[in-house]
Amino acid sequence: MNKEIFNAIKKEMRYVGLLFIAGLVMFKIVFFNENLIVVFRAVLSLFWLFVLPGYFLMLYWKENLEFIERFVIGAALSAGMIGVSSYYFGLFGLNLKYHAVLLPLVFILVGFITAARKKDLH
Repeated sequence: MNKEIFNAIKKEMRYVGLLFIAGLVMFKIVFFNENLIVVFRAVLSLFWLFVLPGYFLMLYWKENLEFIERFVIGAALSAGMIGVSSYYFGLFGLNLKYHAVLLPLVFILVGFITAARKKDLH
């Protein structure tokens, strides 16, 4: 794979980590009566389901869009794609308990491979 794409992901994962911490702080403020572990799990699950797949799917447009634009569009894109694909995988017979693990992982891999192939083509 291309080393350039790894360096770009490594650099931007710092921003994603900072946004995770900001989300954790905001959730802890809103849910102040809840245990920190419960809030951490909620934020982690939101990031796993919506933020990370969307971030990796939007890597293809890294040259055209800034990080925050890709982050916001990616979260909305991921929410839609996870929902629709979850519906169709359910129709195909995949048990619902596997959707939260497999679907984000599939979209992360698809986004990474697509971005890597784009770098190889140019």
